[in-house]
Amino acid sequence: MKLLSLTLIIFCASFAQTPQDPTDRPKFPGHDDVDVRLPNGKSQKEEIAKDDYKKNLEEASTLAKLAEELKAEIEKNDRHIVSVTSLKKTEDIEKLAKNIRGRLKRY
Repeated sequence: MKLLSLTLIIFCASFAQTPQDPTDRPKFPGHDDVDVRLPNGKSQKEEIAKDDYKKNLEEASTLAKLAEELKAEIEKNDRHIVSVTSLKKTEDIEKLAKNIRGRLKRY
């Protein structure tokens, strides 16, 4: 039984994969690291980065506003009372934070 267990462990370990380095992205046919240019001559990556930056600023200001509103609501309510609007604001805050984090992780 011990020999069978040991053999199974060795077999499984031989097929275990090591985690890949995130910088080692697979190369797809036709996919190069060449910067694509838009018809107006600007870099596509640069335009996407600018757009993401603007969205991050807008959503960060909305996030701060919602956080202040949530703080005011929590201070206004009793410790045993949780309003539905407070819960909705926490969900909106979480959604905005995930959106911002997702765009920031791209770079």
